[in-house]
Amino acid sequence: MRIITGIAKGTKLKTPKGLDVRPTADRVKESMFSILENLTLPGGGRVLTGAKVLDLFAGTGNLGLEALSRGAAHALFIDHSLVSLAVIKDNINSARLGERAEVQRGDSIKMLDKLGHSGRTFSLIFVDPPYNQRMVNVILLKFDTSIVAEDEGLIVVEHSKHESINTQWQNLQMIRTEQYGETLVTFFLQPIRGTTTLAIGGN
Repeated sequence: MRIITGIAKGTKLKTPKGLDVRPTADRVKESMFSILENLTLPGGGRVLTGAKVLDLFAGTGNLGLEALSRGAAHALFIDHSLVSLAVIKDNINSARLGERAEVQRGDSIKMLDKLGHSGRTFSLIFVDPPYNQRMVNVILLKFDTSIVAEDEGLIVVEHSKHESINTQWQNLQMIRTEQYGETLVTFFLQPIRGTTTLAIGGN
């Protein structure tokens, strides 16, 4: 597992040993970021450059670090496991991205409430919970009813193809879904609040 491109291209990333951690495969990550880099938001902005990233269930920090390498401004990594957090910190140091990275320990779902109450917002959010644990819709509901996702923010959810996911929300708009074997990656947009302009450019 490695950082694919950007300023930290080629950096090898560690994986926690002895834990049920399922890092995003390089081929899935490469496809995911190709989609992100080719999206043009309704307001004309791009996704990655200058993004404020939230990496939930961060595991190894794989996704947030890839975003930082490709031009994101800052990333917050959240995981409940001390072992995972130690690996994330090692990977941040290996990639030399520590000035733009922050690591917090906590339950990823509960941490959303804390972030919402503190007023923190993010423009690019990665959600990669344990498969088939009925967490995805709970998390999406929190984003749908909070302001953690900024206007024109993107939420990228990695989940099992066997897990039912709600695609109809009051605020969030599903814009794309891709399948890679047993894995689905679903992209949601937080439209500018109070508008209905939802067109998305890209391939």
